[in-house]
Amino acid sequence: MSKTALSPIISGTMNWGVWDKNLTTKEMENMIQICIENKITTFDHADIYGDYTTEADFGKAFHASKISREKLQLITKCGIQMIAEKRPENKIKHYEYSKEYIIWSVEESLKKLKTDFIDVFLLHRPSPLMQADEIAEAVEKLKSEGKIIDFGLSNFTSSQTELIRQKTEVSYNQVQFSATHYEAMTDGSLDYMQTHKICPLSWNPLGTVFREDTKKTRRLKKLLSELVQKYSFGSDTLLLAWILKHPAKVVPIAGTVNVARIQSLMKAVELEMDKEDWFAIWTESMGDDVP
Repeated sequence: MSKTALSPIISGTMNWGVWDKNLTTKEMENMIQICIENKITTFDHADIYGDYTTEADFGKAFHASKISREKLQLITKCGIQMIAEKRPENKIKHYEYSKEYIIWSVEESLKKLKTDFIDVFLLHRPSPLMQADEIAEAVEKLKSEGKIIDFGLSNFTSSQTELIRQKTEVSYNQVQFSATHYEAMTDGSLDYMQTHKICPLSWNPLGTVFREDTKKTRRLKKLLSELVQKYSFGSDTLLLAWILKHPAKVVPIAGTVNVARIQSLMKAVELEMDKEDWFAIWTESMGDDVP
């Protein structure tokens, strides 16, 4: 069971740095403050974000903010080896989960984030070459030293999760889950997580509704425009509420840096969507009645 209390919605930092918004230290500091003021106290990182630079940029902003460490929770991940200026030794994208590398990566993240511990540490993507015993040894050492509190996975299938769970406790799995990408709900992943008390985290929780123009997204936008009138909430709030209604207690990771949207995110926690409206969203995504 997790020892960490996360906020009901998490702030995703993937686009805060050079990959997209390129926020200055002051802007990041402001963004952290705004999130916390709006009860979003958990921040999701990965070592690779911003070509291995965003953790350090966030760490500078967090240090400058003088915010107490007890007021926020930090998630980070390791394992993906990208071809990047910061990793000149990498000739091809691959995964690395040796005991030595996992420990080294956590220690690097601690330095960059300017913190003594990581609340939730995840393996970013499964590797066919990963060895569960070696991973478990690294995790147990890091936990015993207080460098990580909770351990989990990201993008792991149920069988891959079981492989790791046989050797060490798995408290989280970060998966793609949204109204447009609901496979975790139908392939047994969320059932498995409920069975083993693993908390699901959802990346890209708004799916492709606002990013693609397809038959699926047009159907969903039409329905959402009607539900906006009914509930007096925005479409993005409704899509988050759809995720939050699932009994697996999925925690969405919202990547927005739009202040107005950040201020409205937590409204999804308060919204109790009618069951038929929940099924209507799923129906429009499938383009057919439920089985």
